[in-house]
Amino acid sequence: MQQSQQEPATVDVRTIPPRERHPLIFQTFDDLEPGAALILVNDHEPRPLYYQFLHERPDQFVWTYLEEGPDIWRAWIGKVEAA
Repeated sequence: MQQSQQEPATVDVRTIPPRERHPLIFQTFDDLEPGAALILVNDHEPRPLYYQFLHERPDQFVWTYLEEGPDIWRAWIGKVEAA
């Protein structure tokens, strides 16, 4: 898999109302070019979001934790390039 040279977009959802977080994250992800990534910054472990990605975007993403609490979680979410 070839990596994009574009810097990852940072999506900091800590100050966004909870009901607006997942739609914003998915819209940002969907707008990414294949091979690009976003960095999610959250105030709690985003495990439910990870499972939502597995269900709604299977085989379309790569997820790597960059920081795991206790106050801030950061995850690198890459968009997989088509084979």
